[in-house]
Amino acid sequence: MAHTGVPGWAVSLWGCWGTWLCPQALAHGLQVPMMGCRAPAPLFSPQGLQDCLTDLLQLFQGDPIDMVAGIDAMGFILGAAAAARLQKGFLAIRKAGHLCVQTQAQPYTDYSGREKVMEVRTDAISPGLRILLVDQWVETGGTMRAAIQLVEQLGGVVAGVAAICIEDSEGGRWLQEHYKCAHCVPPHLQPRFDQHQLG
Repeated sequence: MAHTGVPGWAVSLWGCWGTWLCPQALAHGLQVPMMGCRAPAPLFSPQGLQDCLTDLLQLFQGDPIDMVAGIDAMGFILGAAAAARLQKGFLAIRKAGHLCVQTQAQPYTDYSGREKVMEVRTDAISPGLRILLVDQWVETGGTMRAAIQLVEQLGGVVAGVAAICIEDSEGGRWLQEHYKCAHCVPPHLQPRFDQHQLG
């Protein structure tokens, strides 16, 4: 089933045959099998992933970027792919409790209103290191803002923020006012993405 007006990369990235857009999964940018949303998993195609990366990284062409950091967990997939495309190193910014080295921690409130803690290893960011932050979806901006704070607390410089979708929320607008941001959603489709109405 084709989704009228949805960018080609989105259809090929998440697939379209035999799938429906699930409202519970839309906040995570996922399409899931028709059988339900109990265990959603992204469906990536090689061309969809390449097209998405091209859209995300176009704004940063020629910019000095030393490292790409992906935000737990879907940001790991796009972030690692972006790092490979840019031929840069990759850093995972994790939810607390998953790193067995010395870390810097930052509390935050996620898109669902839950209080969480994010952390990064302290030896990974040196002063002046320019880092491109990557996540799949920025809804309220709380998770991305915590990642920014971690980078800046350790002396790093946020070279930019890249996500498939940055919603037109207070947090999304704050990010776009303060940092160079790239996302893949065409302006005429932004309201549909903001309301999670893609089906």
